[in-house]
Amino acid sequence: MNENIRILRNTNSIINHDYLMVILLFIGIIVLQGCASAPKNSSQDLDPADPHENINRASYDITDKVDRTVFVPIVNAYIDYVPNAAQRSIGNFYDNLSYPNVVLNSFLQGKVTQGASDTLRFFVNSTVGMFGLFDMATHMGLQKHDEDFGQTLGVWGVNPGSYLFIPLVGPSSERDVTNIPVGIFTNVLFYAGLVVGSYFAAPLTILGAIDKRARLIGPMRIRDEAAIDPYLFVREASLQQREFLVHDGKLPLDLYDYEHFQDNPFDKDGKKQK
Repeated sequence: MNENIRILRNTNSIINHDYLMVILLFIGIIVLQGCASAPKNSSQDLDPADPHENINRASYDITDKVDRTVFVPIVNAYIDYVPNAAQRSIGNFYDNLSYPNVVLNSFLQGKVTQGASDTLRFFVNSTVGMFGLFDMATHMGLQKHDEDFGQTLGVWGVNPGSYLFIPLVGPSSERDVTNIPVGIFTNVLFYAGLVVGSYFAAPLTILGAIDKRARLIGPMRIRDEAAIDPYLFVREASLQQREFLVHDGKLPLDLYDYEHFQDNPFDKDGKKQK
């Protein structure tokens, strides 16, 4: 990153401090999660993939309360009063701002052709698409991809490690949490904030959070209506989605653990269970 020293001496130094504090907060959370241990009397009931379930559940509960109290009323108003076409343009805008992360990780995963296509997609939407408000690249046949640093580590054989639920951020893992700082430093909004100032970046960041939450309104309703244990619903859905993304939808057979399918009438050899 080429920093402008003159600008950093002024108001934008506050932004650097804010982003540093965010990163330090995430690191602190990870350390606390990693150092935590389950009570001895319940260790036999813990899921190996979620050994810090007690802390994760507490993080989930806090996030859920903040979401229902603060975000849900705002998001409902956003959905009710902002036209669908405007919502699509806002979503396209924020997708484009964060798309350099996709470009970077496409190349890091060795997907050179896809990386070149993603680079062109970002360029087209940033220019012809008016800073990403209009997804002109898709109309030109440039496919949209979903890549991040956690997926890159997974592609190169890094195991996900323990499940983590980051307060106010959501489900993650010891592997995937590494995408948080990478996602920040590959987001165009970060550099726009450095150049223009927090008075410009802060409102866009808030609107981006509202837009992201609005896109999850459907899955959240399904969670509330169908899940007996919402925490487990979110955890299992998140872990499965991450593996799906890491393998580009082509899951190897050894990822399927037949013992977890309790309602499956057949054993892993294809014979009917008694």
